[in-house]
Amino acid sequence: MLKTKLKQEKTNRDVLLEEENAFASAARIKYYDIVLDHGRGAVVTDIEGNNYIDLLASASSTNTGHAHPRVVQAIQEQAAKMIQYTPAYFANSQAARLAPRLAELAPISGPVEMVWGNSGSDANDAIIKFARAYTGRQYIISFTGAYHGSTYGSMSLSSVSLNMTRKMGPMLPGVVKVPFPSPWERLTNESDEAFVERMFHQFMLPFEAYLPVDEVAAILIEPIQGDGGIVKTPPAYMQKVYEFAKANGILFAVDEVNQGMGRTGKWWSIQHFGIEPDLMSVGKSLASGMPLSAMIGRKEILESLGAPANVYTTAGNPVTTAAANATLDVIQNEHLLERSQRLGKKAAEFFKLEQQKYPFVGDVRMYGLDGGIDIIDPVTGKGDTEATTKLMYRIFELGAIIISLRGSILRFQPPLVITEKELDQAFAMIDQAFAELAAGKLAAPANAEELGWLV
Repeated sequence: MLKTKLKQEKTNRDVLLEEENAFASAARIKYYDIVLDHGRGAVVTDIEGNNYIDLLASASSTNTGHAHPRVVQAIQEQAAKMIQYTPAYFANSQAARLAPRLAELAPISGPVEMVWGNSGSDANDAIIKFARAYTGRQYIISFTGAYHGSTYGSMSLSSVSLNMTRKMGPMLPGVVKVPFPSPWERLTNESDEAFVERMFHQFMLPFEAYLPVDEVAAILIEPIQGDGGIVKTPPAYMQKVYEFAKANGILFAVDEVNQGMGRTGKWWSIQHFGIEPDLMSVGKSLASGMPLSAMIGRKEILESLGAPANVYTTAGNPVTTAAANATLDVIQNEHLLERSQRLGKKAAEFFKLEQQKYPFVGDVRMYGLDGGIDIIDPVTGKGDTEATTKLMYRIFELGAIIISLRGSILRFQPPLVITEKELDQAFAMIDQAFAELAAGKLAAPANAEELGWLV
């Protein structure tokens, strides 16, 4: 592992122990005992000077990489002019420039409008608000395995961890969850067509038993689930759900917070399906990790509410929108969509080769630089959480940051600016960890029970 010289006298552990007395355990999922100090591109450095290739991109919120010079410049220049004046009352030059750019990029025909938020969570809350207002209906349908955020509305829509509901109920009423057609729901030797038909039948069950279709406002789906395991919705299933929504006056909404902004090789993951949503939420990498989100949709829907139905003091402030304008420039000028496609193919080829070498490498899903790699027990074919934990800790020791999803899936989402040299270095680390696991040389860390999503 490369090391950068820093003047920091305290160790990672020293700082973490100091923080521990003032920081709630509910606010962090524990992985590695590091304190990050700085980053550039696809490399981050902790306070001890240890460098790591970032294969997580801050939960897909830094698609343009860390401290991209163009984004940094935009933030600095705007901060020197004006840091904050609430967009709840007055427009600012950066937000006024960004809004029509986002409306033009949205994969929605006709007049398009948007509202600001501070995070993907309140962008998804906005979907609830406007969908209910426009349709005059109450129910929102979401899917198991989904992660939509941590505000009461968005976590009511989510279904990825029991700790997102435990001790905090009742949750927002009017939310109905249906099974997501993930590969783990598939029966042995079940054909694609039979799988889609069976899962769509499960989707329809609530409407046959207790859910009046004419009281459903919206269906919200991640076209490619992020925290659910980096899983693409079967296109035939998506089409059936879309057609059902259109036939019944239900708004079709998509969450692009994790998978948007070029992550999958297109601006938006819904563009892999040839379907136009009515509403969409955007966040994370919108402003290269600065706290900014947007909910974008058809104008007639967005005009169904009046102010102050969706205003926030800081959402859409001058600095975050300046960062977002620069982010759009970087993605376009540096051709990051094409780069995601090209390097994603290289990553897919690497993991497919690993799959042939090691029986514990299960399904490999890669959509641009956006991958989920299942680690399984070769005997049972089931996910192997212990092996996954051993692997990601060894990869960390070798000099790369990677985490897990669902306990047994390696999450592969490096910044889209990662160099091919850095990618090759990361592949070498991963291959070494795989080889050592195969040889029985890896052990789980002492605090393994604290890792990953808590259940």
